[in-house]
Amino acid sequence: MRKRSVSSFWTQALKRQMGAVTRTAPQASHWRTGTAVSAAGARRYCLFQTAAHIPAQGLALVVMLHGCNQDARGFAASTRMNQLAQSAGFVVLYPEQDRFANAHACWNWFDTRSGRAQKEASSILAVLDQVCAKYPIDTGRIVLAGMSAGASMAALVALQDPARFLALALHSGVGPGMADSTASALAAMRGRSPKQALHAAQQPSLWPPLLVIQGTRDTVVAPANGELTVRRWATALGARETAPRAVQRGARYVMTIQDWKLGTRVVASLAEVAGLGHAWSGGAATQAFSDPQGPDASRMVWSFAQRAYDKRQRQRQH
Repeated sequence: MRKRSVSSFWTQALKRQMGAVTRTAPQASHWRTGTAVSAAGARRYCLFQTAAHIPAQGLALVVMLHGCNQDARGFAASTRMNQLAQSAGFVVLYPEQDRFANAHACWNWFDTRSGRAQKEASSILAVLDQVCAKYPIDTGRIVLAGMSAGASMAALVALQDPARFLALALHSGVGPGMADSTASALAAMRGRSPKQALHAAQQPSLWPPLLVIQGTRDTVVAPANGELTVRRWATALGARETAPRAVQRGARYVMTIQDWKLGTRVVASLAEVAGLGHAWSGGAATQAFSDPQGPDASRMVWSFAQRAYDKRQRQRQH
């Protein structure tokens, strides 16, 4: 019997769950494209540069990793992160997967045994190096976020250079250390036990605060992955669990939010969205992989990062 690839499994599940795609180009006047070349290979990217006033220390940067069957422009349109960047005054970076590396444009997050996943992560860090060198970026305010396969790759990137990121946000993805091959990735997506442990050698003291957003009706990545990812992250840090709380804004889906803390600092947070499938919560209605009924995940990511930054600044003042 022919083995199913992670990409084909993900693609078929997405086709069952999502409808037609309407592609919308981002605001062209602020859209930049480029390629970073490093020992890890060439990596294309798109950049949304806000027209906001640039402070002396530079602008905050949100790095967004798209999911399967997406590209930078589609992901920007789906998440509406550019519109938030324009109003809040930050820059958005969209590294892009090559179709030659994966026919469905999935990041190969699971292929750690061969080293291909680590190579892709290194190429994303090379993009970040280039953008920070070319644009007025505050390197102390870099946020990393991803959706689906992009979330899983974001976790790997963050663990390769954890001190670099202010915050990490994973939306509908499989957490770090869950797989090292196609077979283990498929098992992880179905919610089975992790392949690898998160251990002290990975310097958890340097890990950025983690936000996980997960829908309860996700048929691509089992909903159990959200809690499993957060608990493993928090356990490695020795954080304490706090009581969950329900949040609903207007007619949007109800969220259950739970935090894990070290002292007064939130080091991990889980937002489980009741009724959300495998889609960006609060995304554009015209886009695939988006659900406008959910709470706004883009604002959640930015707010989480802002709180982490404010907390860090207060700690430095004392």
